[in-house]
Amino acid sequence: ITATVSQHGQYTAISDRLEAEAKDDVIVGATEEMGASAGETKDILTRNVLSESTEIAYAPIVDSDGSETAVSARAQVTAAAVITPRFVAKMATWMKKNNVPKIDGKWIWVLHPSAAFDLRESNEWKEFHKYNDVAPIFKGEIGELHGVRFVESNEAKIWKENGTAVYATLFLGAKSFGILDPQGEGMEMIIKTKEQIGGPLNQFGTIGYKFCHGAKILYQERLLRVESGSSLGDEDVAN
Repeated sequence: ITATVSQHGQYTAISDRLEAEAKDDVIVGATEEMGASAGETKDILTRNVLSESTEIAYAPIVDSDGSETAVSARAQVTAAAVITPRFVAKMATWMKKNNVPKIDGKWIWVLHPSAAFDLRESNEWKEFHKYNDVAPIFKGEIGELHGVRFVESNEAKIWKENGTAVYATLFLGAKSFGILDPQGEGMEMIIKTKEQIGGPLNQFGTIGYKFCHGAKILYQERLLRVESGSSLGDEDVAN
């Protein structure tokens, strides 16, 4: 199995006057912002690779009376094609039938907050979490159902189809994917003072980062991509 490694980075310039006259410490502030940008960039790069999984399932359209209409393509997804506890149980059954190994005893389902909203509003979700206080072990974890831990992420992939937001939810088993961290090409925060690069009059410095990154799906059958809509879909844009 091979994966492509690519280099990414970002920087900003800080003038001598801003550094001297700003009320806040702009060096510290810029460093924090660059750190956040680096983490977000890594998440998006990994997400883009995982969102190409060949194992795909579509949430059914749920009518007002509770009946369901099957969806077989992204173009058929509507705001009513939401993730429900019944659908979660069905997908967990798929994982069982495919012998997908768990992560710390559970499968992980990474989904957008808008996609999570409809699930959390269901009576079954509310009843389960009323009597089961499951301690989170992952950042952004919102709860558990049918042997699945749910983790929210604002970086979850969103497409726009016919004006409808379609959300990619990643259903992960153990060792389903890998992330490369090339030796000597990891994350590096670089701060250059105005004395180092600020031109003939030492008028600006720079703060930025660079890193090399690569990600790869290792077992397609252990990574299920679920596509769904949301009742909050009008609020979100493609990313």
